[in-house]
Amino acid sequence: MVENAVLDPSRLQFALTALYHFLFVPLTLGLTVIIAIMETIYVKTGKEIYKDMARFWGKLFGINFAVGVATGLTMEFQFGTNWSYYSHFVGDIFGAPLAIEALVAFFLESTLVGLMFFGWDRMGRKTHLVITWLTALGTNLSALWILVANGWMQYPVGSVLNPQTVRHEVMNFADVVLSPVAQAKFLHTVSGGYVFGAMFVLGISAWYLLKGRDLEFARKSFTVAAIFGFFASLSVVLFGHESGIHVNEHQPGKMAAIEAHYDGVDGCIDFKLFAWPSYKSSIDFTENDSWVSIPCGTSLINYYKPKIVQANGERILGAKQVVEQNIPRVKNGIVADEALQIISGKKVLQNSEDQARALEAAKVDFDKYKQDWGYGQLVKAVIPVDRSIASATEEEIRQAAELTIPKDIPSLFWAFRIMVDLGVWFILLFAWASFSVIKRSVGRSILLSRLALWSIPLPLVAIECGWFVAEHGRQPWAIDGVLPTFLAVSGITVAEVWFTLIAIITLYTGFLIVELYLMFKYARLGPSALKTGRYSLENSRSIREV
Repeated sequence: MVENAVLDPSRLQFALTALYHFLFVPLTLGLTVIIAIMETIYVKTGKEIYKDMARFWGKLFGINFAVGVATGLTMEFQFGTNWSYYSHFVGDIFGAPLAIEALVAFFLESTLVGLMFFGWDRMGRKTHLVITWLTALGTNLSALWILVANGWMQYPVGSVLNPQTVRHEVMNFADVVLSPVAQAKFLHTVSGGYVFGAMFVLGISAWYLLKGRDLEFARKSFTVAAIFGFFASLSVVLFGHESGIHVNEHQPGKMAAIEAHYDGVDGCIDFKLFAWPSYKSSIDFTENDSWVSIPCGTSLINYYKPKIVQANGERILGAKQVVEQNIPRVKNGIVADEALQIISGKKVLQNSEDQARALEAAKVDFDKYKQDWGYGQLVKAVIPVDRSIASATEEEIRQAAELTIPKDIPSLFWAFRIMVDLGVWFILLFAWASFSVIKRSVGRSILLSRLALWSIPLPLVAIECGWFVAEHGRQPWAIDGVLPTFLAVSGITVAEVWFTLIAIITLYTGFLIVELYLMFKYARLGPSALKTGRYSLENSRSIREV
């Protein structure tokens, strides 16, 4: 049995690093597009207030962008420090999109951001507008390559396991980039960023309206955010649904955990809104108490009709069925591993003729079962380290198959529903805000303004829940169906992991404090921070000190 004491702290370290980093990324994605829209209106109309809007929200974008870049650096180094076998095993595939992302983020994107900030008085309106839109495009391209890499981890395509090197290598890079899972994940993620950017502008603008300050600036900012946010919130649901379809098709264990399905079902499948799923162990799947459900909701979401038919291949698998399906894959993986040992030269017979015959047979077996090699590696988690996986008993093979169901079903179940419920809330709130724009009543409803203000952090909650579902729901895999997480970790000490974990938390918390301080400072000042002489606080002591 593989016992790796650094696995859990390494996972915790990477999870916290990623979650911290993604506190800043969505706002960068959303604000760039909103700023570009505001500047477009300025160029079209010539009204200075839209230029002020673009410049002011650009200040807040700049603060967030700097902190986001700083927090993202650590993540890429962790693949080499904490996940060295992962980097060795799939470096040819995973390294390419990361390298492209680094080029986009640190050269293209950073250059464009600098031109956008310092080019207002150095280039014409239309030229600067082009730079602003290119900045928005650059931030999205940066996100694209990260999400291509992550999408490949969820659904590995365009690569093959080389038995000579025992590494996954690229066969078709276009398949990696154009994977439907990666593209749906990209569109869903950037749409979430757009929602956060819109909610950020909407909420702060609503605060100005509540304070009765800079009302024209606040109303116009509110208008842009409301309309953009409404369409962005609809796109989040659309692309999130597309991602869910892919999960149901390619990651049935994750879907079983998300929906707390323990037994496979067909026909009319209810969507559980509120329930208390229970999970005692990987062997004992127990039922859940469903309090509120939408009749036939899950079958409608996954197959667009109230009742699904197993004979047509329409079926929501439960955890038990996923395990039963994976038992043969574990057995096939064991055969593939035995063949790989011979092909790679790790297992050599004394008789050369026997070795030649064994090599030919091994090539046949490997070609037949190589797609299940990773499932065979799961056996290492349930047998002693001094035993070969080929010696696994039927019970041990079953235990390995049971690992393919994420352990913490209640947390996945509720994280998914928090994300979905908040998505519905965003649509309703932006619809109300957009209606107030159409009725020319922006600022008249105190309740709407307060709800917009209080909702500023909620997109982050939804986004972090989404990442938790995506990453925790992929377990036990570092690469789904290919490489178990416990084999991907580096051979470092527990003390080293905890030291760096504490250092990262301390450093990132410092970054977060600085970000919040600057954001609150400039948000309170509002457009007065531009020092144009047109806004309410420009004669106050606070603005003179900025």
